[in-house]
Amino acid sequence: MLSIDIIRRQTDKVREALARRGEEFPIDRVLEVDEKRRSLIQEIESMRARRNEASQAMSRMKERPQELVEEMREVGDRIKLMEGDLRQLEEEVNAVLLELPNLPEDDVPTGLGEEDNILVREWGEPRSFDFTPLPHWELGESLGIIDFQRGTRMAGSRFFILTGMGAKLERALISWMLDLHTTEHSYKEVYLPAIVKREIMEGSGNLPKFGDNLYHDEEDDLWLVPTAEVPLTSLHRQEILAAEALPLYYTAYTPCFRREKAAAGRDTRGIKRVHQFDKVEMYKFVEPEQSEPELQKLVHDAEDVCLKLELPYRVVQLCAGELGFASAKSYDLEMWAPGCEEWLEVSSCSNCTDFQARRSGIRYRPEGGGRPAFVHSLNGSGLALPRVVISILENFQQSDGTVVIPEVLRGYTGFDVITPA
Repeated sequence: MLSIDIIRRQTDKVREALARRGEEFPIDRVLEVDEKRRSLIQEIESMRARRNEASQAMSRMKERPQELVEEMREVGDRIKLMEGDLRQLEEEVNAVLLELPNLPEDDVPTGLGEEDNILVREWGEPRSFDFTPLPHWELGESLGIIDFQRGTRMAGSRFFILTGMGAKLERALISWMLDLHTTEHSYKEVYLPAIVKREIMEGSGNLPKFGDNLYHDEEDDLWLVPTAEVPLTSLHRQEILAAEALPLYYTAYTPCFRREKAAAGRDTRGIKRVHQFDKVEMYKFVEPEQSEPELQKLVHDAEDVCLKLELPYRVVQLCAGELGFASAKSYDLEMWAPGCEEWLEVSSCSNCTDFQARRSGIRYRPEGGGRPAFVHSLNGSGLALPRVVISILENFQQSDGTVVIPEVLRGYTGFDVITPA
């Protein structure tokens, strides 16, 4: 959530920053309602002061004038009515603020689409094949490790089933990535609910804007998480952290659920864009002045997964128009998929500054005292499945139709090669 004070004091700067995202936002409406709210607060405080003065005066009187008693009763009734109006105005301000995205950092590239993103670096040469590489949907079916028909029969389109070595590969990747982040990258593993309350979704920035893309239990008003970022954001909800406790690093595996309504008709073949998938998440709470170097370290931690799997990848900095709702600055990691002949996003690493912390009430007390300040939060996939599975299958496929397992995973899979079931 953006600070209303910043919107009020730096209106032009906020307006320009939001315009870089390529959308129009109701800044004037926020200011208009906020002005009414502030004016009403002053009026209420003035009436309370008048009531307090009258109360003190009457306490010194032997007899209270009936007219003054009636006047104070009317003042009290008026204050109650105005407090109701104030609550409505505060709710309206808050509702509009919840719809505003984070402000892009100054060094975020200007642009509105994918073509305006900037290639930062890349690693590995895409493999040259002496045969035509197959896409993962053909490989998966020929090896008997991906069952599209039964997945669709059970749950509808964009669902699938992994079987045998495919299921084991998925589980191996999750376990290995969690071990890597906890033992080499200093993250603390947590196990989280996959269903959360409305306010938890609001805290991460998923509600109210993206309600159409979320799965919702209406009876209990509970929501299936689209990523572990959602519950991780609220791990310290409404807490004041000690400065010496920062930075805090967390990693978690969760299943993720997304309706993908915005992507209707796109990537319908295979397992690239599905409604349920697995992901290992990295998350940080840091002091504001450390959020930029911590973002770069977060990107390197995600890159380390790609490097150890020996899969070609590239790092792309997103332009302002491509940023996620809560992000002020983001880098995407993309793996090469030779069968699909495209780069697949497997991680998006973002600095959300104090945007999520304001929505979730997460602060820290600076060393040496002083008023509590909002922490900065960062998140990144470390990594997202099943796109890593796609990249492994397509990059390590052999001419005989088998797939070689990356060396770092073999102790987790228990086999070196995926062969037809």
